[in-house]
Amino acid sequence: MDSHSDNEIMKFYDLKNIAVVGMSKNESKAAHYVPKYLIDHGYNVIPVNPTAVEIRGRRSYPTVSSVPEKIDIVDIFRPSKDVPAVVENALKKRDIKVIWMQEGIYSEEAERMAREKNVEVVYNRCMLAEHLRLFND
Repeated sequence: MDSHSDNEIMKFYDLKNIAVVGMSKNESKAAHYVPKYLIDHGYNVIPVNPTAVEIRGRRSYPTVSSVPEKIDIVDIFRPSKDVPAVVENALKKRDIKVIWMQEGIYSEEAERMAREKNVEVVYNRCMLAEHLRLFND
């Protein structure tokens, strides 16, 4: 897990535009129910999945850089080996503040690339679990 304090993690939840890379149509997968939870809690979730046209009634984009709207957080549900390419693409967008790698996902190379652009990096944490832990105690 990264070294962010609870207060730092809590501040990231003030950011509302979240691109979810690898968002799934399969309701039993975390890559479906985690973004659904975020939507239900008022976040603007943008699906990024090249195999889907839309997920949960939201237009899906093939890459982060192809999303026309502003993105604050890139939440990644992809195997660790795929993460450097995802982050490299995401960093083409200027306003990204946080790269968030879900539980069990980490790439040292991706972390370095993001930090070089002054983007915060969270890894091996679940956005749903952290939100529940920090805000629903």
